[in-house]
Amino acid sequence: MLSVAPGMAAWGMMTGVAMINSGMSLVEAVAMTVLVYAGSSQLAAIPLIAAGAPVAVIMATAFCVNLRFVVFSAHMRPYLMHWPRRMRLFAGYLTTDLSYVVFTRRFHQPPQDDAQKQAQLAYLLGGCTSIWCSWQLASLLGIALAHSIPLHWGLGFAGILALLGVACSLASTRLRVMSAGVAGAAAVAAFALPFKLNIVVAIAAAVALSLMMEKIPVARGNHQ
Repeated sequence: MLSVAPGMAAWGMMTGVAMINSGMSLVEAVAMTVLVYAGSSQLAAIPLIAAGAPVAVIMATAFCVNLRFVVFSAHMRPYLMHWPRRMRLFAGYLTTDLSYVVFTRRFHQPPQDDAQKQAQLAYLLGGCTSIWCSWQLASLLGIALAHSIPLHWGLGFAGILALLGVACSLASTRLRVMSAGVAGAAAVAAFALPFKLNIVVAIAAAVALSLMMEKIPVARGNHQ
């Protein structure tokens, strides 16, 4: 996780600065970074909180932004279902985009025996804990130095670059490149949607394309 930790730290610091500059108190900002632990949802909710939006609107926005984790959890289900429920919930709290991507790159198949179960558990929790520590320390530092770090520094862009680098490294097949391109185009086309729903549209478009493309060889084979 050392390769992605600096980007996550920069993103976390920017989020901490943004929370304080939006008018949140020190206690509220610290509680949000520890309990919510979701940079994109935090950044989406902060302006709504500052504007005094209804709680239901804030919750709906955060929910829509984080809907991508439904897809992640569906993919991770075979890897985690042998864990006790409390461990699965704990893993759900710790898992981020980057830790999910790095884990699934390392392990292409669910565990087949106890040794693999232990190895995957250690890898996932070790990676997630590294990212959590990087994020929390940087976010708390941003909260502490909020009045000294201007927002126009754009520290959050480093986090975006880290995500982009991992995403590009995953585009190893033609189908993955196509699905990434479709997701990007759909996200831009639906940018005007409220509550960051363009992210949901992008995920749905990419998943639909992938499912459709995977069925094409089967259909050809049946036809032959």
